[in-house]
Formats: sequence, structure tokens, C-alpha cells
Amino acid sequence: MKYLMTTGLVASLALAGSAFADGHLPLKELPDIADRNYWVPDEVNAEGKLEALQSVVGAAAEPYAGTLENPLQIALIYPSADTSDFWARNYLALTKRLEELGIAFETTEFASRQIEHSLQATYANQVAQDADLYDYVIFGPSELEIQADNIDKLSGNDGFTTYVWAFHTPLKDLENQPDVWFDFSSAAGALVMCDYMLDRLGEGKTMALNRGIPGITDNQRSGDFKTCIEEKGGWTTAYEHYGEYQREGGFEGTSLILQAYPEAEIIHNANTAMAMGSVEAQIAMGKEKDVFSTGWGGTGLELEAIRRGELNATPMRMGDDVGAATAEAIRADLEGRADELPLVFLGRITVAHDQMSVEDIDALEQEAFRFSGVGALSR
Repeated sequence: MKYLMTTGLVASLALAGSAFADGHLPLKELPDIADRNYWVPDEVNAEGKLEALQSVVGAAAEPYAGTLENPLQIALIYPSADTSDFWARNYLALTKRLEELGIAFETTEFASRQIEHSLQATYANQVAQDADLYDYVIFGPSELEIQADNIDKLSGNDGFTTYVWAFHTPLKDLENQPDVWFDFSSAAGALVMCDYMLDRLGEGKTMALNRGIPGITDNQRSGDFKTCIEEKGGWTTAYEHYGEYQREGGFEGTSLILQAYPEAEIIHNANTAMAMGSVEAQIAMGKEKDVFSTGWGGTGLELEAIRRGELNATPMRMGDDVGAATAEAIRADLEGRADELPLVFLGRITVAHDQMSVEDIDALEQEAFRFSGVGALSR
């Protein structure tokens, strides 16, 4: 690493990932552990560490007391060229929290779309080969299992510290775990959304799904939601369309649903991009008042659509938590406290919907986007 602390703090920057400081994984086993190729947060987080970091993230920044010889060099490899503003917002939250902490830094971004798996792999190889240029690497995989080898490669590189964004399910077969995974629990969000939909719409409904890319994220966002609402509410699924998390996929899937499956009263979308495409298709066909539509994540675009009456509900992340938590993890690492970090950090999720007052939506938005700012980001 190129930076130097001159405060006499212990030079523990080469510590292995926080999970390995806690002991071999998993730390405990949940009943269905044998049925999964990944661990869930409760299996790998030592007691109290997640809550401690969440508390720090929700509080005012305490300035870093150390001294850096040079600004930190941070590489970000993520699908930030997509419609969702999750990546841009957490970039802003990361950088603004670092500024509040008084930590000098420079960033290099390697952007792609979520379906550009090979391009991401090229970026990962480039960063790994240029390890001496970077102190921290933040990797937002296009899809977890597709990018598993690249996560392993980056995490095993001794030249920098590796953090993963947008996933919270550490794969069991990774030889090298990232230092921290930062995410919102898609499984928890699916259950929150399931309960909300049943409370609002009742039992026995017919729905259709615009799913993402086959893999862990969609299995949770779409699959867990489907299982919950079918089992608890007796809902029927008329059709499932894989839209690859793209606006075009949401548009095409919704167009097909509206034409071929008119019995579908609800369209569940697995991310912002597909939700926006779905809304466009409904408006183009004059059906926007006939279908109950959901998004995922509570991004600025989704909240604007809710205010306009085009989108009905979305599981809303307190979005800036991921970026702010990453900044606090960097501070902890610089101060030799990497062993205090959880292996998996999770942000909070609630439901934003069209029956809320403008004031209530505004308050949620202010809290969620306290660093990146309210409203849709300019692209």
C-alpha cells in the first residue's frame, strides 16, 4: 500500500478480512445452511459488529486523527452505466463521508452495464495487474456467481483492501473473502414487500414478474417474494419475464404481459431500470391505471414515479448507508481496527408507496439520501 500513517497507530492494514479475524467461517449455522452455496449475514457476522457499524453510519462523522502521506487511491468497478442510481448515490455517499472524516482520496471508476460481464472481468484483471496503483478496490459485481472468480482474485491480492457492493451472501467456495460486503438484504426486502402487498391488496390476486438475471439477487428479490406471497396469500403467477435488469427488458416484458396475460393485476419489477421500462409500457398502452406496479430500491427515479402516480410501491433502501459505511470501514482500517468490522454490512429497508403523503415521502428521501441529495440524479 502506498499510504503511510504517521500517528504511531498500529500498522495492521495488512490484516486479513474481518471474518478471518473472528475465526473460520461460518461462525454459526442456520438450519438451511446445507442447502445453500453461500452464507447469510447471521452466519458470518460476530455478534454486535453489524449494529456497531450501523450506529456509526447513522451518527455524525468523527474526523480521522491520522495523517496520510498521499491521498488514498480507490478503484471502483461497478455497473454504474445502468439506469439505477444506486451506484452513483453510494459513490457520492462514500466520497462525502470521506471528506467529512478528513481522509484525502482520489478515485478511478471502471463503469459498465449490468449485462456486460466480460467487460467487468477485463476491468478486474486490469486492476489486479495494477495493484500497486490502488489502496482500496470497491467491486460491484454484475452478478455474484458470474463474477465469483474475479471477487476471489481481487480479494486475494495483497496490494489493496477489497470491498464488495450490492451483495450480502458470501459464497462458500471463495478461497479469499473480501474484507467487507456492503448491501441491503434483498431477501429481507422481499419479505417486507410481501407483507405490505398482502396488507394492502389482500389474498387471491394474479401477478406477473419482470425478473432480472438468474442468480442470487433475483432469487431473493423475485423468488422469495413470489414464494412468500403465493404461500401466505394464495396469489397466482401468470407469467415470469427475465428482463436482465434493463429498462428495455421491463418495457418488453410488460408489453407482453399486458397483451397476453390481461388477468395479471400486479407487475412486480426486480430493479429500478425494469420498473421504469414497465411504467413506460403501461403509459404507451394506456394501462397505467389498470395495473399495480412495484419497483425495487426506492431510488430517486422510483420516488418521482410514485409522486406522479405511475408507480405504486417499492421496497426502499436507506440508500446512502452503503457508501457511508464503506467510508467508515476505510477509516477503521486506517486506524488498525479492521477486526471490529462485520463481514457483511446491511442497510435498512422500508416500503415507500403512493398512499403516503408527500411530506412522508420527502422525509424518507431526506434520510435515505442525506449525502447524495434528494431527487433524481442528472446523468
